[in-house]
Amino acid sequence: MSLKDRISEDLKAAMKSKEKLRLETIRSIKKALLEKEVSLRPSGQTDLTEAQEMELLLQQAKQRRDSIEQYQQAGRTDLADQEAQELAILEAYLPAQLSDDELSKIIDEIITEVGATSLKDLGKVMGTAIQRVKGQADGKKIQALVKAKLSE
Repeated sequence: MSLKDRISEDLKAAMKSKEKLRLETIRSIKKALLEKEVSLRPSGQTDLTEAQEMELLLQQAKQRRDSIEQYQQAGRTDLADQEAQELAILEAYLPAQLSDDELSKIIDEIITEVGATSLKDLGKVMGTAIQRVKGQADGKKIQALVKAKLSE
């Protein structure tokens, strides 16, 4: 089942069950996908590729995480909670997230592969790590782990 089909099915289910937040979140995802699709039409592309869909979902998740952080700093826990609930709904469409142990092992492998020895090699390690775990771990989390390992 394609992402579009899955979202349409989930949208119908949310309407039937009258889950307002779920419905609004899924509508926002559908809207973002449609807008991206329309923006690509002039280049001759009619449908989004899986990679483009994943990139858009990751972007949406990142926006939610950033909003949560900002709301928490501003003391608006009500809005932070709503964003967190939206993020949870959104994450259902993303690949499973790596555990800290799995991510740590992958980063160790990458550090060995690129021959990184200090924080000067952060860029090399980050570039490879982001490509390898795309969608399976948050960039801030990856960066924190890489920095910790390279500064040991």
